[in-house]
Amino acid sequence: MTTTTSFTRRGLLGAFAATTVAAAPTYSNAFGLLRGAGDYRRIKMYSGRTGESIDTIYWIEGEYIKEAAKEINYFMRDWRQDKSTNMDLRTVDIAAAAHRLMDTDEPYMLLSGYRTPQTNAMLRSRSGGVAKKSLHMKGQANDLRLNSRSVGQIFKAAKSCGAGGVGKYSRSNFVHMDCGIVRSWGS
Repeated sequence: MTTTTSFTRRGLLGAFAATTVAAAPTYSNAFGLLRGAGDYRRIKMYSGRTGESIDTIYWIEGEYIKEAAKEINYFMRDWRQDKSTNMDLRTVDIAAAAHRLMDTDEPYMLLSGYRTPQTNAMLRSRSGGVAKKSLHMKGQANDLRLNSRSVGQIFKAAKSCGAGGVGKYSRSNFVHMDCGIVRSWGS
């Protein structure tokens, strides 16, 4: 496991800027070009468990959209317990930035978003890879996959955002993204 600094807004904004202005050699140049340029953030996902999908713009020019956040909260709920929480939208920001870097229209498949303590305990009893104090229980993590991209490609895109934790689970074919401290793990 590699540990560095904590999640920074500037780092994540830089990832978004780098994805929309690929020619910008530095983040500071990209920030200048994006100012007032109609910047937005969009997330596209589907759930194989519930059959639901979401494709929403949830942030426009520095403001999260409350209605979109409510949709995200419901979509990323613990489907086993049918309970939701207020997702930390920084986690969605990381997923959206990584998605932009991969330049794909395919929606993520959401494997796990919010987890109740009961669901987390059940999953933990079945697998050694589930943390006792998982950020999923705080609405600060998600596990995602794309059919058109390898786990390695998703991992590299998420890690390049320089925000939060990124875990590569090659055998299970998914990438974990969270808005905790910047770190990475997996094989």
